[in-house]
Amino acid sequence: MFTMPEQFSTATKTHFDAQITMMNALTSKTLESVEKFIDLNLNAVRSSIQESSNTAKQLMSAKDAQEFFTLTSAQTKPTAEKALAYSREVVSLATHTQAEFTKAAEEQIIETNRKVLNLVEEVTKNAPAGSESSVAALKSFIGSANAGYDQLSKTTKQTVETMEATMANAMSQFATAAEKVMPKTKK
Repeated sequence: MFTMPEQFSTATKTHFDAQITMMNALTSKTLESVEKFIDLNLNAVRSSIQESSNTAKQLMSAKDAQEFFTLTSAQTKPTAEKALAYSREVVSLATHTQAEFTKAAEEQIIETNRKVLNLVEEVTKNAPAGSESSVAALKSFIGSANAGYDQLSKTTKQTVETMEATMANAMSQFATAAEKVMPKTKK
């Protein structure tokens, strides 16, 4: 008779521990991503400052307006390429972080489902006679919840894939537009 409260208490503690573990994992992944993003931005700023200084020196040394505009035009393509590379890095970082979050959430859901199903099996073994309909309803509820989690997981994956495709398309269009502008600026 006392095994039921103990089972629920143990299940609750296990679930709580799993939630803390997942939160720690997500926090760790978040901090790693923030660190990578900060490094990316610091490197971009350093590079930009150095390149701006070099460009300014070149422009100041121009002998006439034609040379000045030639030097300015020559900077367009490298600048666009660097912006495109930076955008790719940001998208890659965001995609990787999203994948890590999705993986951690899926693992947590699978583990929680396994534990809940084990608990339900234990409870049903000790269920009193006449409670079959309640046990069936509980199992049905858990099955529906699992189906909902599966659908959420599939929808999340589709959303991430759509986002990645949209970003890739936008970058491709940006690169195409930049290539079209480059010859015009050299004329």
